[in-house]
Amino acid sequence: MCSICGMIDFVNNNVSENVTRKMGETMSHRGPDQNGIYADKAVAFQHNRLAIIDIQNGIQPMTRTFEGKEYTIVYNGEIYNVPELTKELSEFGVKMQTRCDTEAVLYAYIIYKEKCPEKLNGIFAFAVYDKAENKVFIARDRFGIKPLFYTQIGSTFLFASEIKALLANPQVKREVDYDGLWQLLYLSPVKLNGSGIFKGIHEVKPAQCGYFSENKLALDYYWKLCAKELHITSDEAAEQTRLLLTDAIERQLVSDAPLCTFLSGGLDSSVITSAASKHLRKKGEILSTYSFEYEGNKENFKSTLFQPQGDDEYAVYLADYLKTDHTVITAPTQAVADLLTTAVSARDIPGQADIDSSLLYFCSIIKKRHTVALSGECADEIFGGYPWFYRKEMLEKDFFPWIHDPFKRISLFKGDIVKSSEGYGYLSEKYRNSLNECPILDTDSESMLLSRRATWLSVNYFMTSLLERKDRMSMASGVEVRVPFADHRILEFIYNVPWEVKFENQSEKALLRKAMSDFLPDRILNRKKSPYPKTHNPKYEQAVYAILMSRLTKKDSLLNQLLNKEAFEKFLESGSTTWFGQLMSKPQLLAWLIQLDFWFEMYNINVLL
Repeated sequence: MCSICGMIDFVNNNVSENVTRKMGETMSHRGPDQNGIYADKAVAFQHNRLAIIDIQNGIQPMTRTFEGKEYTIVYNGEIYNVPELTKELSEFGVKMQTRCDTEAVLYAYIIYKEKCPEKLNGIFAFAVYDKAENKVFIARDRFGIKPLFYTQIGSTFLFASEIKALLANPQVKREVDYDGLWQLLYLSPVKLNGSGIFKGIHEVKPAQCGYFSENKLALDYYWKLCAKELHITSDEAAEQTRLLLTDAIERQLVSDAPLCTFLSGGLDSSVITSAASKHLRKKGEILSTYSFEYEGNKENFKSTLFQPQGDDEYAVYLADYLKTDHTVITAPTQAVADLLTTAVSARDIPGQADIDSSLLYFCSIIKKRHTVALSGECADEIFGGYPWFYRKEMLEKDFFPWIHDPFKRISLFKGDIVKSSEGYGYLSEKYRNSLNECPILDTDSESMLLSRRATWLSVNYFMTSLLERKDRMSMASGVEVRVPFADHRILEFIYNVPWEVKFENQSEKALLRKAMSDFLPDRILNRKKSPYPKTHNPKYEQAVYAILMSRLTKKDSLLNQLLNKEAFEKFLESGSTTWFGQLMSKPQLLAWLIQLDFWFEMYNINVLL
């Protein structure tokens, strides 16, 4: 796991090794172990390495010569099918010099060219300089687990793992137009596919690859989700699910650095932890696990429909059941508030408020003992764990279903300045267009059609936001988080399993529970879904209120200029209402406003109104 960045200019050779190095320095947190640079007249690559596999021999950029031609790669990720891939490459005369997946990916490109991403099972973003062809190939994994942003200035193409690296180039402007502003005020932390929020900065979409040559980038999809007829019994589906999931988990346990799992005591993290623990015990190893808590939560927890119980007792119970080496990390209330701005710096845009800052804190503690972690993200999006999978009305309201009230947040701003009605229409159209792209069959039942659309939206928007959060907050401390549920083989299969099998007996994620029933005690197996924990301590709302009020006293605060003072005062006097997903209520909206104001100020944003 690492960071990558580069400058390419095949027309005017306008590349700077010094500027590329400075771009890389902004992302040193992602790769604290090693760094390197490659430069010739038209191409400059920089790499920061977090050493996970073959720690001594994986230095990048990595160059190899094959059949008289030279190729150089910068790569960020982990490939989980390296043994099979290495064997296949050897049939073409490839002789690997390391155990690193970097070298396997480079040779996969050399042998298969633009078809190489199809050969990879894993999380990745990389660039290969094909010197003989005078072009650079770039690619990103199927779900966008690893980031890859880019921009072009004249004939110069820039790419990087994080936006901050692009902004380190003095030619890149820090501008946000209405397209970016509307995404922030309506959708954040979700954003549109391919958007970098900043004007002119884009993100390579999940499952895209292509070449930059001469003066042009040409991207295309190397993988797409397909709808197929699948006639299968519940038992058959459970068996296939179990095989695919346990294989994905076991493949992702390979590491030369200390490895652990995140364990909330919920179904998803418990499945991964149980399978991982069993696999490691066969080798005489004990798995380390972590659960997360907040200062004051036991005294102030309030049960809701979405979060009926706290996680702590379930996580400790399962850790004891599995005999793992378990640690409970408790986040101090003030630290969660103070890290809100640090989380923006990690993500480069306002994110999920304390849902981000708390994870940032937790990962900083985990890094003291572990470098690699497995986490339970993506199960809800793939197996149908959200209410919009079975509540038809949530997909018929003309806007993204996880946003309970699209106008809740933007109503706090001056409508004539932010053009709120125009923004709603723009994003509503994006929503409808995305639904039209959803792969379906003419033979789909109403329930199956609903399932497909909910999966499509969840995977392409909600899940990508969660994966972005997990990547930035963990990599800010140099921790690599792997997500076994986000294996494309699992999604390809589950997407076509009949909804009646996935939702058997009206139970959310029934197929996952059935498939992994032998791995968990009933108390965990049948536990109602509970999302990532948040603080219930009233001192947190007091802390973020104080921070926000202090920031709004600044005369040059752009947020202060944009806020509708009357609407904002009414909001401050109101009770707590959920406005995004299952976790974001009044304290989180206050915290998000802090993040937005900090972003405007520290990133020196020029909003093009």
